[in-house]
Amino acid sequence: MTSKNTICLWYDRTALEAAQFYAQTFPDSAVQAVHRAPGDYPAGKEGDVLTVEFTVLGMPCIGLNGGPAIKHNEAFSFQVATDDQAETDRLWNAIVGNGGAESACGWCKDKWGLSWQITPRALTDAVMGPDRAAARRAFDAMMQMRKIDIATIEAARRG
Repeated sequence: MTSKNTICLWYDRTALEAAQFYAQTFPDSAVQAVHRAPGDYPAGKEGDVLTVEFTVLGMPCIGLNGGPAIKHNEAFSFQVATDDQAETDRLWNAIVGNGGAESACGWCKDKWGLSWQITPRALTDAVMGPDRAAARRAFDAMMQMRKIDIATIEAARRG
């Protein structure tokens, strides 16, 4: 990796599987390198996959197979801006349908416990727009959703 700042994500022996899934699911994503442990360590043995260098939507990441001690939580999430309902549906369904779980307001978790916000640009535009009454209506509509439905957000925005 040539980036000065890289996101390090902790996995329990599944960093390569996760990186491969992200590379197949998200544009501008790839697995760059797999590094094996030069010796035994608390979570594995010499030769096991220790780290995986990958990008997700152009962001450099390292997956560390650190063992079961640390779990992902909502304090960290990837927020993905989508351009339309088809892209929103595709990404949401890929994450949730591959052993993940739905949450509220466009949030979901992948099967490794990482949180994702699949956020249509239409939602951001509606909630952050200058018309505060329209923003409130769109926000209230979002609060009732799991996966974001752009048509419902736009209808709420219009009133």
